[in-house]
Amino acid sequence: MKITLLVVGKTEDKYLLEGMDKYLNRLKHYIGFNLVVIPELKNTKSLTEAQQKSKEAELISKQLSNSDLVVLLDEKGKKYTSVSFANYLNKQMIGSVQHLVFVIGGPYGFDESIYKRSNGSLSLSDMTFSHQMVRLFFIEQLYRAFSILKGEPYHHE
Repeated sequence: MKITLLVVGKTEDKYLLEGMDKYLNRLKHYIGFNLVVIPELKNTKSLTEAQQKSKEAELISKQLSNSDLVVLLDEKGKKYTSVSFANYLNKQMIGSVQHLVFVIGGPYGFDESIYKRSNGSLSLSDMTFSHQMVRLFFIEQLYRAFSILKGEPYHHE
């Protein structure tokens, strides 16, 4: 199985980039992982929220293939503990999923077309975090999940 994290807009804060790099380097020992950054839209001030989500949806859709299992990171998504998330990933691997794509949308979330295309959604918290912070949190949780599956001492119950 290969995992892709698809994000809208680049990460700008150096401390977040350093944290992401730390966990990306650790994660590569467990699974093929790819971070795909879709450039932010230009001139969004002239777009309505719906127009911006629609344009982002077009860019997100271009990155997806029909066989991808697509999971949106969304505030209304399913909540997992770290252990249950690890079990979810293990189930996908056992189920022969070839490509699991997690998507972090733009500032307004996702267009309805992306919700329809997705195979599910997950929420990292009831709290709201910046889209840039969520990237670091999610990559760390992926690393944590694989360390749990391998029985390594990173995660403590």
